[in-house]
Amino acid sequence: MNRLALVLAVIAGLLAGALGYALLDRPQPETDAVAVRAIVEAVLAERAPEPAPVAPAIDAATLNPMIEDFLMSDPKLLQRLSVALDETLRVEEQEQARLAMADFRKAIYEAPGQVVLGNPDGDVTLVEFFDYNCGYCRTALPDLAALLAEDPNLKVILKEFPILSNESIDAARIAVLVGESDADYWAFHEALFSSRGKVDKAAALAAAQELGLSPVDLELRMGEPRVASVIQNSYEIAQALGITGTPTYIIGNEVIPGAIGLDGLRARIADMRECGESRCS
Repeated sequence: MNRLALVLAVIAGLLAGALGYALLDRPQPETDAVAVRAIVEAVLAERAPEPAPVAPAIDAATLNPMIEDFLMSDPKLLQRLSVALDETLRVEEQEQARLAMADFRKAIYEAPGQVVLGNPDGDVTLVEFFDYNCGYCRTALPDLAALLAEDPNLKVILKEFPILSNESIDAARIAVLVGESDADYWAFHEALFSSRGKVDKAAALAAAQELGLSPVDLELRMGEPRVASVIQNSYEIAQALGITGTPTYIIGNEVIPGAIGLDGLRARIADMRECGESRCS
């Protein structure tokens, strides 16, 4: 007789015996239940699988040579892992940036005081964060000039992002005021990036004066909270999107750090028109 049948027989016997008891001789209600429970638990305990054996720990003196031998058997493994890690991090950063851009969309594209060049109703928008003392921004200026000249449907938004020095902040404050005026901002922009030496308040005021603006008036107004809020807007966007250097571009849902050259910008603009993404799959 197997154990299950034995348990059933015992239960049946207990129940039959219980029916024959006199009322005064009947045991406490829990007595039979306790007995049955004990038998069932004993059977289940015997049926329970044996716990999996715990593998003995491997000491470092044994494990380390094994790892080294494995890696040396395929020297390019670490390179592939590094590439895979970089790609994983890039995808994660892009996803974080995409979510942040959804939250900051209005601040990126509709902030008051920002400079808009090209076609304000263009079908593709290119955003650039720059610092007037950034050498790479200076190098990338001809790329932006070429795009504006050749693409009548491109909208460009310039974000003052002075991060390199206090002189950069002063120049950016003057630039905000120039952008609000009727003066030719692009001429001012080119003048500062083509000037020699560090771009500071004096250089910005001189460039503005060449456009017919009063340097005295600009200097008096450059400390206004409204001017500071324009630059603060750039800082807040940069913090949310992880922008830490200049130039940095935004196109579609992609944050592009560094000067990627005219062809790189053209390719992304073309992809935006073709598939609505900065990089068509």
